[in-house]
Amino acid sequence: MSAPTERITIKDVAAAAGVSKGAVSLAFNHKPGVSEATRERIFAVARQLGWAPNSSARSLSRQAVDTIGLAICRPAKLLGLEPFYMEFISGIESVLAERDCSLLLRLVGSLEEEIQLQERWWRQRQIGGSIVVDLREADPRIEPLRGLKLPAVTVGHPSLTGGFPSVWTDDATAVGEAVRYLAALGHRRIARVGGPTDLGHSAIRADAFQSTMRELGLDGGQHMETDFSGEEGARATRSLLLSAHRPTAVLYDNDIMAVAGLGVATEMGIAVPDELSLLAWDDSQLCRLTHPTLSAMSHDVHTFGAKVAQALFQVIAGDDIASRPAATPRLVPRGSTAPPRPER
Repeated sequence: MSAPTERITIKDVAAAAGVSKGAVSLAFNHKPGVSEATRERIFAVARQLGWAPNSSARSLSRQAVDTIGLAICRPAKLLGLEPFYMEFISGIESVLAERDCSLLLRLVGSLEEEIQLQERWWRQRQIGGSIVVDLREADPRIEPLRGLKLPAVTVGHPSLTGGFPSVWTDDATAVGEAVRYLAALGHRRIARVGGPTDLGHSAIRADAFQSTMRELGLDGGQHMETDFSGEEGARATRSLLLSAHRPTAVLYDNDIMAVAGLGVATEMGIAVPDELSLLAWDDSQLCRLTHPTLSAMSHDVHTFGAKVAQALFQVIAGDDIASRPAATPRLVPRGSTAPPRPER
């Protein structure tokens, strides 16, 4: 499906159907004044052009921005459990509240579904702009959204955004700090439980993990791919702890998987941190409620979300903004990391 370069309007539908804008309005509001044949012709043209009336019943000529869009390709169950997105959305909402605006949030099952959703939102004037998350290498959403001329801000490293302005964290530097910290404690067998490798930020973290391990002269480093869920985090941890070369430290890509990993270690009778150190990404309240408490790479996700929303309003206003880094995640040592027990 090719993306239109301009937003289709009621005027375009009227011209293509050979009627007035008033007739289009009467047809879609199911009011008298147009014949049934004309109504059907208007509907057919509208479908062909991909146009529908604004579902929120705003004036079609109104240019004020009162809603922004956010589509997330994650299972609803996982999203409800993951503290990162809850904090991120709360940061966005803090900016929207100041502007008396709303967030139109939708969970989608695929990137193709998201592309169609973004196109529909924009054509129907439901949103004034959109936030694009979870970027991939050669992300298939970039070209269609550029074709729409949709005001958008991406969340991800500039190398992934195809020229869209972005707000991003330096994950490579943060991963390097995490590995060096564990190595400084004396760990030589360090594993990583990461997210899907098709996600750009997961790939960046994986590359940084391997390159830092090589730089420090450590074993290649075991890497397990997951879907970010606690179940997958537990499965990956169990596999690592049953391996012939059991790691003495594990770095997780989110807090949910780290908590699950701690549970598996307890189940298997492996003492944390005496026999196994665990380090989580995206510090949250979860990390402070476990026993022992979880060391984490922490950053202010609420402020991160606010910065993304602020950048989007600049783009909507027509400002030509550059991609901007947010604060790099910082190490917060807690009770789950310590020097490894000497091997007998």
